[in-house]
Amino acid sequence: MINRISAIILITLLFLGSCKQSDKKDQPVHQAITSTYYLIRHAEKDRNDTTDTNPPLSHIGNLRAKYWVQYFDSIPLNEIYSTNYTRTQQTVLPTATSKNIAVQSYEPKSLITADFLAKTRGQFVLISGHSNTAPRMVNQLMGAELFPDMNDNDNSSLYVVRFLDSIPSVEVRTVNLPRE
Repeated sequence: MINRISAIILITLLFLGSCKQSDKKDQPVHQAITSTYYLIRHAEKDRNDTTDTNPPLSHIGNLRAKYWVQYFDSIPLNEIYSTNYTRTQQTVLPTATSKNIAVQSYEPKSLITADFLAKTRGQFVLISGHSNTAPRMVNQLMGAELFPDMNDNDNSSLYVVRFLDSIPSVEVRTVNLPRE
């Protein structure tokens, strides 16, 4: 009698399990959407003329700009943004050229908006800024004051902000130039 009851229970459970499985097949599967933002400070600027408010990159800065091409080679960038300064534009121009992407100018105080996030949803976006704007934009993306302004000699930090659907996470990487 107990074996017969056990068999009936087992058959019932198997039947109910198969019904649940078929129900799940009919339901659409949620595909998470990942958006990734890479924020960098411009490469090393030429500091020879202290009165120049828009200096170009130094020799080392140009090497770093070329190195960003290698770094982003395997990353499928969709858009590249830069402030309208010579040093930020020069920092991303080699990468933009290698990826055949036009560099879009932006104003740091007005880039991170709901429209921008909607437009770049599911994309890989590189943003070149400054020691004060890059961490502030990371803070905006994260919705929290996590990072202070960068040190003036920090040209190697890379902030990677990922949104898995609407949930952000951030990683800070140090990308040093290779030794020659």
